[in-house]
Amino acid sequence: MKRLFALLLLLAALGGGAYLLSKARGFQLFGTVVARVDTDQPLVALTFDDGPMPGYTEQVLGILAGRGVRATFFVTGREAEEHADELHALIAAGHEIGNHSFSHERMVLVRPAWVENELARTDAAIRAAGYEASILFRPPYGKRLVTLPWVLEQQGRITVMWDTEPDSDPNAGAERIARAAVDSAEPGSIILLHAMYASRDATRDALPQIIDGLHARGFRLVTVSELLDAGDIAPGPRPQ
Repeated sequence: MKRLFALLLLLAALGGGAYLLSKARGFQLFGTVVARVDTDQPLVALTFDDGPMPGYTEQVLGILAGRGVRATFFVTGREAEEHADELHALIAAGHEIGNHSFSHERMVLVRPAWVENELARTDAAIRAAGYEASILFRPPYGKRLVTLPWVLEQQGRITVMWDTEPDSDPNAGAERIARAAVDSAEPGSIILLHAMYASRDATRDALPQIIDGLHARGFRLVTVSELLDAGDIAPGPRPQ
C-alpha cells in the first residue's frame, strides 16, 4: 500500500510538473522561446491571435491604420485558407504574419509528423496570400511540451509567447483591458490580444485606448520581428 501511495504521489508530481512546463512562458525543453525581449529601447509589440475573420479583421485594420501602427498577427491555417482575402489585406497593410497552427488544437502529447503537418499547412496558406518574410510561430493556448519545441528547433524556428495578456478574462470590459495593457507594458513587452471573433467586442473597443495609452507612456509600437532585432534575437530561417 505504501509503495502504491508513493507511486501515485510520484505520478501526480510528474503530471503537475508537465502541466506547469507546458504553459511556461519563458522556458521550454528545446530551442528558443521569447516572452519578452531584453531591451532598453521603449519598444512594445502588439500581437493578435486567431483569424483572420471577415468584418473583424477590417475593424482592427482600420484602427491600426488610423494610428499608424504595425502589428503581428498569428493566424490559424484553416481560417487563413477560408478567408484569404482578409489575410491578403493584413499583408497589404504591412503587418507581420505568424503561424498559429492549422487546427488550433493543443500541441501537447502529439506526434512529430502531426506537428510538421500543422506548421507546413499554415505556412503554405500564408505564402499563398503573398507573404514573403520569415514566419514566426506561436503555439495555440501557449501550450507545448516536448515534441513541438523539438520540431521547431529542428526547423530553426523560435517560439513566440507573451508577457502581457490584458484580455485573458473574456468578461473584462474595454476600460479594464486597456488599463491592464498600458499599465503592465515594459520595454520589450509582447502584448497578446484576441480581436477576431464576435465575443471580442471589448478588445476591439479597447484597442484605440491601448495604442493611445502606450504612446502616451512614450512607447513605440513595432512588430515582433522588429522587437527581436532590437534584442539581437534572430527570428529564424525563412520557411520554404
